[in-house]
Amino acid sequence: MSNTFDLHKILRPHILTLAPYSSARDEYTGHTGIFLDANENPYGSVTYADYNRYPDPHQAAIKDKLAPIKDVTVDRIFLGNGSDEPIDLLTRATCTPGTDRVIIMPPTYGMYEVSASIHDVIVDKVSLTADYQINVEAVLEVVTPQTKLIWVCSPNNPTGNVMQPEAIEALLNNFHGLVVVDEAYIDFTTVPSWTEHLAQYPNLVVLQTFSKAWGLAGLRIGMCFASPELIRILNKIKPPYNISLPAQRELMQGLNESGKKDEMVADILKEKAVLCNMLADLSLVIKVYPSDANFLLVQFDEAKAIMDYLISEAIIVRDRSRVHLCDGCLRITVGTQEENEAVIESLKKYKSKNVTA
Repeated sequence: MSNTFDLHKILRPHILTLAPYSSARDEYTGHTGIFLDANENPYGSVTYADYNRYPDPHQAAIKDKLAPIKDVTVDRIFLGNGSDEPIDLLTRATCTPGTDRVIIMPPTYGMYEVSASIHDVIVDKVSLTADYQINVEAVLEVVTPQTKLIWVCSPNNPTGNVMQPEAIEALLNNFHGLVVVDEAYIDFTTVPSWTEHLAQYPNLVVLQTFSKAWGLAGLRIGMCFASPELIRILNKIKPPYNISLPAQRELMQGLNESGKKDEMVADILKEKAVLCNMLADLSLVIKVYPSDANFLLVQFDEAKAIMDYLISEAIIVRDRSRVHLCDGCLRITVGTQEENEAVIESLKKYKSKNVTA
């Protein structure tokens, strides 16, 4: 079934005619010359590095290097300050405050709702099913002419599972707004990325990140893949220099290390399997949910008390026990072998103390 998607119909009207800020580096893209255009300090910086010049506002060299890695064309790539920036920009570009709506499917990543709330956008919540899948019929029932975005997290945070592809396809085929598939944890699963379908679905947006598998969380660089038309809009409304020069340089080096990234992912997946088995053997644990991510959602008998005990042991996990459909659950990121063993030993100590008490 084809979807007659028209991006212009979901963008805020003033965005279409907005004149973007024109930075000095937009007017001249060369790398050599006498730069007297951006009011920079000509004598260098207070550090030994040459940070007195502004960075490339469009990160052209990075995109040229990234495009073949992701098997997309350069004009389908937007780079943001973490994935949170494209989340914010997509909301701002499409949703009129106080009028328009987005759909989220809890339990899911919290920034979708936070971004909408910041911009006074109405959030419609459609619960995932008991097995954490999309209820397509329920989602489409709440769509209104004011619904601009549907947020899909796959693999999902905090549950760790991949969403069924036929459900995402149904949303893409039957919704005339943007379907945003957040693939922050895509490197930890064998399912293909939805970037493979960008040409097929003009209303598809895919988010990914360098924070997880690549180990570059401190650089704060996220990826957004979409139609060239939408990418132009995001570039139009983003801050001019949204990714710093040190971050761009580090990422350029990091893109040479995809082999190391793959090794780290393999190690994490190996440790995840071991951790999963060790947790499942504990009587404290009710259930360890299947995971396609680098974390495990674990249901405990006494989640809050266990969380407090782990904190006292300087082991920090994430309490999800009050999140919709996650009663009694803690989210545990897969650590190193030593870190994972420390978690298990602390849980055994907790059990022992409570039994003797």
